[in-house]
Amino acid sequence: MKTMKASGRFWPAGAIGALAVAVAWAWPADAVPAEAPAPPKLDMPVRCTPGETCWITKYVDWDQASGYRDYRCGPISSDRHQGTDIAIRDLGVMRSGVAVVAAAPGVVVKRSDGMADVDVLETADPKKLKGKCGNGVYLRHRGGWLTMYCHMRNGSIAVNKGDKVKTGQHLGFVGMSGSAQYPHVHFQVMHKKKLIDPFVGTGPREDCALGQAPLWKPDVLAKLAYQPTALYNAGFAGTAPKPKAMRDGRYQDKVLPRKAPALVLWVDIFGVKAGDELSLSITGPDGKKILKYSKTIKKTQARRYAYAGVRRKTPSWRAGVYKGEIRLVRENGPNGREEYSTTREVTLR
Repeated sequence: MKTMKASGRFWPAGAIGALAVAVAWAWPADAVPAEAPAPPKLDMPVRCTPGETCWITKYVDWDQASGYRDYRCGPISSDRHQGTDIAIRDLGVMRSGVAVVAAAPGVVVKRSDGMADVDVLETADPKKLKGKCGNGVYLRHRGGWLTMYCHMRNGSIAVNKGDKVKTGQHLGFVGMSGSAQYPHVHFQVMHKKKLIDPFVGTGPREDCALGQAPLWKPDVLAKLAYQPTALYNAGFAGTAPKPKAMRDGRYQDKVLPRKAPALVLWVDIFGVKAGDELSLSITGPDGKKILKYSKTIKKTQARRYAYAGVRRKTPSWRAGVYKGEIRLVRENGPNGREEYSTTREVTLR
């Protein structure tokens, strides 16, 4: 089998950076009550399984200058980013419906709906959407606390201003409205108009570490263990995958025809760093590798896709199960050498 090429270069590779989002809404006049009880303990704001069906793609920016860094001093943020972004796999999953729920009991003080779910860079004037929450909900909690849920799906907001909600109550669905480039929820916490990172809380903290009193409930915090990189979406295709279609939920077939013109393994990644080593390999039903590809990432990016494949050179592919392995190795991560991997299978018949 020959490695596929395009324009004289090795066939795979592509990248799309994610847009920085710092959301700003008008503050309701009655949003800050006088009492100051203990901070709320926050539940998951999205009905998903962290690391499996959803991933944190950005944290609060702790850099006071023009750069950005998350609470662990990593790069998983953007300049002046004010919340925690929780993303789902793709637009296909978004259309199926992933619930956004109240992280703590409160009262709805603002809601917005009716904005289309589109990539902000594909709109006529992206600058008009810069910093826009899109479809979202504001909840007021006791003691001057507020939580904010942004970029929700058009037409999905299930609560109205003045409604009292309980922890876990349905607010709407994950979407891609406002200043967004992929389906996610921007979850933001404020106390008396001051931004609070839920991984740090209001008490003292050591630099590059969790706060002494984070706002997440202990079981939720354990699920949200810091993970700077995720191979969050992958699959096989019978031809060169188009990134827009990939992120729309296509190329998820478990079976491909033996006369497919090519066999291609693809991956979408959150959080790559310059110097990362990315490798993709495909093993045939006979146990022999038909593809082995590796690349050194040259640019730190919030989101990147890549693919590699081989063209069919015989009348048909050998029938059976083909296994794909994707591996990303980082030699100098926060905890030393880090390795991320995922596997996929496809049956050809």
